[in-house]
Amino acid sequence: MNIDLLKRLCETPGVPGREDRIREVIKSEIEGLFDEVTMDPMGSLLCKRNPTKKGKGTPKKVMLLCHMDEIGFLVSHISDKGHIYIDPVGGFDPRNLFSRRVLVCTDDGDYKGVMNPGGKPIHIQEPGDAKKVPGLSEFFVDLGMGEKTKDKVKIGDYIVMDEPLLDLEDKVVSKALDNRVACWLGIESIRKLVEDGGKHECEIHVAFTTQEEVGLRGARTAAYAIKPDIGLGIDVTLACDTPGVPEHQRVTVQGEGVGLHIKDSSFIADIGLVREMEELAEKNKIPYQRTILARGGQDGAAAQQAAAGAKAIGIVVGTRYVHTVTEMIDKTDLGAARDILATYLSTH
Repeated sequence: MNIDLLKRLCETPGVPGREDRIREVIKSEIEGLFDEVTMDPMGSLLCKRNPTKKGKGTPKKVMLLCHMDEIGFLVSHISDKGHIYIDPVGGFDPRNLFSRRVLVCTDDGDYKGVMNPGGKPIHIQEPGDAKKVPGLSEFFVDLGMGEKTKDKVKIGDYIVMDEPLLDLEDKVVSKALDNRVACWLGIESIRKLVEDGGKHECEIHVAFTTQEEVGLRGARTAAYAIKPDIGLGIDVTLACDTPGVPEHQRVTVQGEGVGLHIKDSSFIADIGLVREMEELAEKNKIPYQRTILARGGQDGAAAQQAAAGAKAIGIVVGTRYVHTVTEMIDKTDLGAARDILATYLSTH
């Protein structure tokens, strides 16, 4: 399993609207896998692989949608003393932002710093202060440069969490697994398809999309351009198989296989596709589980609703502690997601 690629994908910064660096990593990895690679006006990377064997009639367009962006912040203000105020691009729980190391990314280089909320430290707090959870607007970044910060950083520069990927025995832990997991799958499923013979009747489109975390924006334009017959939304989903969450709300259980995503706030999957994926998984001994998410959305919805519409399903990897720097996946589930994608494409 190519964990080195996943590490490079996760540790490369790229928030909504600033996906250029991650796009370059992907471009360097996909040489020889596709017949055509273009970038659309939204910055999505559109990769096309022509059919390699003749089928009946016009080849169907199968589209994998893999968003490149991670949640983060844009610089919204810099005080005279060098404190950087932030504007979120993506959904954060402020409880996960205390005392974080961050990376401020500018045109001229990256600067390491720390993020904290305004207020008194524990030694001088008033009774009850520790129970208050600050809002996002109360957090700021300190680069330790004082007034020189204004010479280095501009409004609109972006900020990501600064944490390395951890390769554990059975798991992987990192920031930005949402959704560099999908970028990995968009590359590695095609690589496996090629290594297994590379035969397919369908026209394959892998779209590495932009700005998913702020409303599926890149996926909407990419899907409208491709007009797929079948859309596969590749993403992570919740794995709440942890203390403090009722069993009926766990969504997925880690180690039980790839998630076949049936419903969330943005779409309802085509049940025929769900059953087809299940049959393929059982025939090829690929572990899987059905998933439903009460809230949230993913790029499969954009494919489903583009132009005259498409059949769609989500192919997801259950992830613990989503939208934190401790996102965790199981290697078995990641491998199962890669295998079901390569198997599905090889049979179409």
